[in-house]
Amino acid sequence: MKNPIAERIVDFLKNYPPFNSLNYQELLHIATEVRVLYLEKNKILFQIGDVCHDSFYIVASGAIGLSVTSDAEETLIDKCDEGDILGLRPFFAKNNYLMTAKAREESIVYAIPIHIFQPYVTANPDVLSFLLESFASNTRNPYDKEHRGKLISENIIYKEQQADIQYFQSIHYSKEPITAAPEAIVRDIAQMMTDKMIGSVIITSDGFPIGIVTDKDLRSKIATGHFQITTTASKIMTSPVITVPEDLSLAEAQLYMLKYNVDYLCVTEDGSDRSSVRGIISENDLVVAQANNPGVLIKEVKRAQSAKDLKRIREKLSELIQTSITKDIPLSHIMNISGEINTAITRRAIDLAILEMGSPPARFAWLSIGSQGRKEQLLLTDQDSFLVFEDVAQDKYRDVKDYFLRLARRTTSTLEKVGYFLSPDGSVASNMMWCKSLTDWIKQYNNWINTPGENSEAINSIFFDYEIAFGETSIEEAITEIIFKNVKGNKLFFDYLGNDALKKPPPLGFFRQFLVEEGGENKDTFDIKTRALMPLIDAGRLLILHQNIKGINNTYMRFKQLAIADPRNSELFLNCAEAFLTLSEFRTVEGLKNDSSGQFINLEELSKTDKVKLKNCFIPIKEVQELIKSRFKLTYFS
Repeated sequence: MKNPIAERIVDFLKNYPPFNSLNYQELLHIATEVRVLYLEKNKILFQIGDVCHDSFYIVASGAIGLSVTSDAEETLIDKCDEGDILGLRPFFAKNNYLMTAKAREESIVYAIPIHIFQPYVTANPDVLSFLLESFASNTRNPYDKEHRGKLISENIIYKEQQADIQYFQSIHYSKEPITAAPEAIVRDIAQMMTDKMIGSVIITSDGFPIGIVTDKDLRSKIATGHFQITTTASKIMTSPVITVPEDLSLAEAQLYMLKYNVDYLCVTEDGSDRSSVRGIISENDLVVAQANNPGVLIKEVKRAQSAKDLKRIREKLSELIQTSITKDIPLSHIMNISGEINTAITRRAIDLAILEMGSPPARFAWLSIGSQGRKEQLLLTDQDSFLVFEDVAQDKYRDVKDYFLRLARRTTSTLEKVGYFLSPDGSVASNMMWCKSLTDWIKQYNNWINTPGENSEAINSIFFDYEIAFGETSIEEAITEIIFKNVKGNKLFFDYLGNDALKKPPPLGFFRQFLVEEGGENKDTFDIKTRALMPLIDAGRLLILHQNIKGINNTYMRFKQLAIADPRNSELFLNCAEAFLTLSEFRTVEGLKNDSSGQFINLEELSKTDKVKLKNCFIPIKEVQELIKSRFKLTYFS
């Protein structure tokens, strides 16, 4: 007998991944078990702390908002529209929901029982791949109608991050697994597990894993009386044991456990059951791994009591960055996560200084500039900052400024101990020049913008790349307002900034050879910062100011936004965005490998493919510089 409701559900599901990988009969089997939920506006589907449901969901119509709560503030981080999947957390974790799902309008949602869908995950590699790849590429614009039907990652997310990097961290697991022979007596194995407080023993033959005895096996097979306690391990072991390679990511481990419905994975030398045992991954290891995520690092920062504590957290961030790059997480996501944690570290350093000195005598804002202001600081490079305090009576000015200079010195000293060395240009808030009142800062920006080149003090362009790290957002907004008011239609300023953007030394010579350092400690290396990254950073800053686009400081995002604002040159700007990420990855890999700033690349260590990849990044650099020359009618030629 036909089921018209189930057939309508099938007609809907077949249009969206991963259901489009299933045949009609498989979809019909799923559809007959689907529950249709009608949600009025603001109706909650599930919320933070709820026990995970026995179903996951796909939006049939309407819209479901996903939000997180941090410091008692609820933040909408994504919107699920028709065809979007949510509520998949029960597939991957045993703990409760970490997001709230609420209807933003009248909505219809299909609830798909997990126990009905799970066999298709196991049997269909396309469905399994969809789950894993969705975690890896979960970067869609939630309002982009061209990318319906994406999975929504449901873990702690800060601001608008759609990629939860924690899922691509390596797992810390037991590298000293307990093994036993197949003829070992179960009583002895149970005693061993009790003595060593472990939940499993790997059964090996000739050094290779052939099975596993777990506490579950003891409960279901021995405690029930199905087997005697004197039987051998070979009689009750689960076989074959599921083997995996070393350096497995959290996401991969979860999907292995999901696919094979097991609670333990045996780590071997080459990932097969014909190589020696290296370790054991338990479901508990996954729970522990989920605690080592960006959200937890943020919380650790807030609890830090010293520079030593902050340094330890920054080291964890470096490990996270290293692993994320190894796992091919998009660098734009890594930058965003790193930017949030770097900002949190700066904020805590200021907190600690205030705790020592007492409350500030006036409201103020601490602004990070340069790479941190652009949220591009992946390595432990220099710290750049400035401080703005509200206007005070003239007779109080000296004392107020003295307080903030001392505050800045304590803060920059703490950050220096963490590993962020002071800016070689002195562009830090502890410098008297860069710690002053709002009125003085307005005069400073007016001077830079309206009379560039007319005094000995050249424009310090990184002061146009800033991000508030601490204090009053209204002060930051006042700075932004004065900048954009002054730059609008200011030909003199853009001429100056444009020529400055073209002064960077070229990356290639006449014969397309890399131009390397000719002397000094970096002799024969390629300066990727000055010759490749800075031209793009300068171009992005110049063009975003000219387009009067506020609030976007990151170079990658600047070019992405310019592609939208200037459709005629969208392809060029998108190429610049991708080139910037590629160059940043080259620098980051170099820095992590040599514990350096990554500025100078040893070309001898690059493969031929990498050299070609590097040279390809120089094409959009040259093209965007030509655009700048043309747009601003500049005569400077580099």
